[in-house]
Amino acid sequence: MEIINYIEKAKTGDQAAFTFLLDHYWNDVYGFMLKRTENETDSEDITIETFSKAFDKIATYNPDFQFNTWLIAIAKNVHVDLLRKKKSTVFVEITDEEDQQAYNIADSSPSAEDVLITEQNLSRLLQFIKELKPHYQEVIQLRYFQELSYQEIAEQLNEPLSNVKIKLLRAKKLLAEIIKNTN
Repeated sequence: MEIINYIEKAKTGDQAAFTFLLDHYWNDVYGFMLKRTENETDSEDITIETFSKAFDKIATYNPDFQFNTWLIAIAKNVHVDLLRKKKSTVFVEITDEEDQQAYNIADSSPSAEDVLITEQNLSRLLQFIKELKPHYQEVIQLRYFQELSYQEIAEQLNEPLSNVKIKLLRAKKLLAEIIKNTN
């Protein structure tokens, strides 16, 4: 299937299409931001925010442009916003109505990653989780061990719901890769 088909499916809220686009373009956006920021944490945060904004606004995507070009443009804007916030001495909370309207990429049917993760015994699973970066460990822990909803995690972390969903998608993918590479 061509990328445009995944984009069209994502516009209708298709979970698998969102996950495919995230997996397919993650390294492009992350690598681009890593060159710009020279900071892994900032690059990861910017990439998460980029996909969050892209999925919120996917209906506005113009197919005349390459999808990765559109993502990079969003990433540049997120980076500029981050730099402005860092330079600002007065911290003002900005609430964007569109950021509050979280897109629904969570699906009740378990993904391949979910199945792989749940098949592990607890002690092995905890070892695998420890291999993740701390912010991924945290969302996995809140979701699967404290059994919080996406909304509850967003409130606890004081982050937009869309960011929490992207972090969980990414954390599950990384955890599944760790499990596959160990088996």
